[in-house]
Amino acid sequence: MNEIYEDTKFLMKKYGIKANKKLGQNFLIDENVLDNIVNASEINKNDLVIEIGPGLGTLTKKLLEKAGKVISIELDERMINILKQRFFMYNSFEVIYKDVLKVNLKELIQENKKDLNLQKVKIVANLPYYITTSIIMKLLEEKLEIESITVMVQKEVADRLVAFPGQRNSGAITYTVYYYASSEEVMEVPSNCFIPEPEVTSKIIKLNLRKEPIVNVTDEKRFFEIIKVAFMQRRKTFLNAISNSNLNISKEKVEEILKNLNINTKIRAEALTIEQIADISKVLK
Repeated sequence: MNEIYEDTKFLMKKYGIKANKKLGQNFLIDENVLDNIVNASEINKNDLVIEIGPGLGTLTKKLLEKAGKVISIELDERMINILKQRFFMYNSFEVIYKDVLKVNLKELIQENKKDLNLQKVKIVANLPYYITTSIIMKLLEEKLEIESITVMVQKEVADRLVAFPGQRNSGAITYTVYYYASSEEVMEVPSNCFIPEPEVTSKIIKLNLRKEPIVNVTDEKRFFEIIKVAFMQRRKTFLNAISNSNLNISKEKVEEILKNLNINTKIRAEALTIEQIADISKVLK
């Protein structure tokens, strides 16, 4: 058995830890996967790294070797003491006991960058699968001063996150991610790389935040409303999905807009490019 597996089993036994299913805990025990996460994130000593859901600190240890500072945000109270004991020798380590969705990340980033004179901020995490989408959306929508997000997520979710808008497996989140970031797949991770083994395959992906959104829109709120509504009824045509929604736009009006933009009136949302949705949103202000 590998060293990380032995360390994980030792820590679980020492502290009487069992993975919490409600928090989606599966402890990573594969050295190669850990190295791939760290290498893909391209961390150096000028970077502030925010880790979400550190658990027993297996990834944290590798991040601390590379980064200027690591802030780990953990919701499981049992892990806080373990993390503090494991990394008390590191001045560059801080752990926050809180739900990441309730953390003021903008303030946290500004304070640490200023105090420590760190240049870039990177998110690195083995994300809890039950809350992946909410976390990704928070990181993107709050327009934080971050350069990249390197995370391991459920394969099915990863495929949507890194899909190209207009591809068959694209969803509402595909367009949102593409608006804010370019994306890449790093590697697929089988379930036997964890204890306990999850019932799904995982993937490591990296999102590189854009300096400016990929398309210019006059009303971001309306742009994302249209995407959300269109994909809530993805089996319907875009025309029917929008006209049957609570946006209060008549079918005739939507049909007229599509025709004026030379878009097929029978098209479904998943076949639209992000540029086409941006054009539609400008007219549907």
